[in-house]
Formats: sequence, C-alpha cells, structure tokens
Amino acid sequence: MKFFFEVFVTLLVIMDPIGNVPVYLALTAGRPAKQRKRLAWQAVIVAGSVIAVFALFGQQILEYLGITVPALQGSGGLLLLLVALELLVDRERPPTEVGEVNVALVPLGTPLIAGPGAIAATIVFVRQAHGFHDALAIGAALAAVLVCILLALRFSLGVIHVLRPGGIHLLTRIFGLLLSAIAVQLIAQSVRGFIRLHGAGL
Repeated sequence: MKFFFEVFVTLLVIMDPIGNVPVYLALTAGRPAKQRKRLAWQAVIVAGSVIAVFALFGQQILEYLGITVPALQGSGGLLLLLVALELLVDRERPPTEVGEVNVALVPLGTPLIAGPGAIAATIVFVRQAHGFHDALAIGAALAAVLVCILLALRFSLGVIHVLRPGGIHLLTRIFGLLLSAIAVQLIAQSVRGFIRLHGAGL
C-alpha cells in the first residue's frame, strides 16, 4: 500500500490533472460537447497506453534506440512549442485541419498527460518493483491518476458555457503563452540533462 501511494502521488503531481485543463479547454473550444467529451476519453486512453508501453518495455526501447531522458524532454518541449505557436497565432483554420484524433494524440495524450517526466518516473518505479504486488500497485496507481485526469477534463467543460467567444479567444492566447513557457522549460531541462550526462562521461 505504501508503494501504491508513492507511485500515485508522484504521477499525480507530474501529470498534473488541473494543469492540463486550460490547454484542453483551448484546444477543444468551439467543438460540440459530445466531441469534447470523446476527446477527453481518447486523450486519457492514449496517455495510459503510452505509459503502459514504457512501463513494460521502456528501458529496452530507450537502450535499443540509444535515447536518453533529456532527449525525450527536448522532443516533448519542441512539440509543445509548435502547439503553443498554433494557439498564439491569430488565424482561422478549417476544422478538418486538426482532427479530433490528432488533438487527442498530440498534444493532449502525449506529451501533455503522458510526458517525459511521467514516462521517466514510471520506468524508475518499474525498476524498483519487486514481485507481482508491486507491479499491481504501479498499475493501480496509474489507473487512479488517469481517472483523476478524466474527471478534471470532464468537469472543466462547464467553463465553456460561462465564457463567451471573446473570453475563450483571450484565454486561448493566455494558455498558448503558458504552454510555450512549459515548452521552453522542458527544453531547458533537456539541455541541463545533456550537460550532466556529458559531464559524467568525462
């Protein structure tokens, strides 16, 4: 039970259900309520699938491809930066340009929910696991965190009804700015990670 709470709290803090709500609202603004709910489900399923794959095969995948955690952070930061620029640029896009599946995959499912931090933490916990009970604790903790994220996204839809189009437009710009800051932070962490790896290799 102690291991379960350790995994749960760690992943909850890293995956940050409340922190993902603003970007979710910005990306799904203007869509029908049914479609926004479907996007929330898809994003959570995608995030859970990505983390599950890395929990089972993450260490082997990274070692085989020669990928480090700083590399994951850097790629995630660049991807988020592209999304942030799309939110900041004031131009109209046809609805088919960014389909609901693409939004659920990127950036909602990954790297926002299942980001480099969550992936790295999961791999570390898998290394620490001893036996079936610890593995079950990791799976249960991940499922509990994903439920929290789904609830946060679903209940946030009430905000859409309160805001007018002008308010949504303003918040989209603000969220784009915040998302760009998160992207830059990830890139900075990636650079620091590469410097530590290079220093350790000397």
